[in-house]
Amino acid sequence: MSVYAEDGWRGGVRRMTARPANAHQARLLHLLRDQGPNSRAQLGDQVDLSRSKLAVEVDRLLETGLVVADGLAASRGGRRSHNIRLAPTLRFLGVDIGATSVDVAVTNAELEVLGHLTQPMDVREGPVAVFEQVLALAAKLKDSGLAEGFDGAGIGVPGPVRFPEGVPVAPPIMPGWDGFPVREALSQELGCPVMVDNDVNLMALGEQHAGVARTSQDFLCVKIGTGIGCGIVVGGAVYRGTTGSAGDIGHIQVEPDGRRCACGNAGCLEAYFGGAALARDAEDAAREGRSTALADRLAAAGTLAASDVSVAASAGDATALELIKAGGTRTGQVIAGLVSFFNPGLVVIGGGVTGLGHTLLAAIRTQVYHQSLPLATGNLPIVLGELGPLAGVTGAARLISDHLFSPA
Repeated sequence: MSVYAEDGWRGGVRRMTARPANAHQARLLHLLRDQGPNSRAQLGDQVDLSRSKLAVEVDRLLETGLVVADGLAASRGGRRSHNIRLAPTLRFLGVDIGATSVDVAVTNAELEVLGHLTQPMDVREGPVAVFEQVLALAAKLKDSGLAEGFDGAGIGVPGPVRFPEGVPVAPPIMPGWDGFPVREALSQELGCPVMVDNDVNLMALGEQHAGVARTSQDFLCVKIGTGIGCGIVVGGAVYRGTTGSAGDIGHIQVEPDGRRCACGNAGCLEAYFGGAALARDAEDAAREGRSTALADRLAAAGTLAASDVSVAASAGDATALELIKAGGTRTGQVIAGLVSFFNPGLVVIGGGVTGLGHTLLAAIRTQVYHQSLPLATGNLPIVLGELGPLAGVTGAARLISDHLFSPA
């Protein structure tokens, strides 16, 4: 069996975590993670192993400390066996870095969020400044007694990632991040294995594990925040593309010769919708006298955000409603093309701008159902995500647990 050991983080307790020795053990660990404590008999119903071989693999996992006995199982006739569960001391750190905020959470082995912190942050400050904040939040969670240390960490960043190396690649809104060794640097700081991925891929993993996509194997997860991205799940696995840029739909052109985008091109979806574009258009509407509600909020705060548009729309402000509908229609235009190409079983809409709620969702649905072929949309749910700000950190914990619960 392959075993790795990592030094504890900043004077913490030394963490030692075994890896499964083979695919059978990996399968058992994944079942215990996703279904919770289980009996040997129930596990045997789900894996292709003889009773004696299953007993050997379970006993080996018990020896590693990855799993522990957990009381007597329900009787199935004959002698009752013990339930087994993943070790209750295992802890994963989930980090979801967005353009304007960061979420950090600690989970147990079943990926239940035990503690969650969030704070505003500007990703343009660069990786060193951002990770100082990440480590400070992780320390707060650790010092609160939720963890003696971390057995692994998953990190999401708002840009393309070269997944095998855990390195951001030419991210449009992240100056100073290109080529930064995120996985290596944070692994050294935290003293545990680290995996890095695009933030929207982690949102998709989170919704797949514990959210609205639990029963879907082929779906799209569209994140509408400061920017817009799409997680693509095929056969239950995230599709990242050859260079890690799959799903970068915010830079699909929706208006020929349109607005200049941060990526340098013109007419991109992200230049017309998303948190930054929506806030800009709302401020323009307020200054031009097209919305009293937005003008009042601008006068009070000096600036506007997507949340201000949501509040104004909830109060019936016509201009705010029109901004949301226009953005949803353009987003739906892009999603309609994806649906016609990919034919998913589900489309999940998440991210900070989903605070705009059902006005946004209705505009997206209308465009997709109108533009895509009935064969692709006849039984296609387009829904809001269930997990909100916990989607990314849950997906991050899922990512690192997938890595650690696989044979070395």
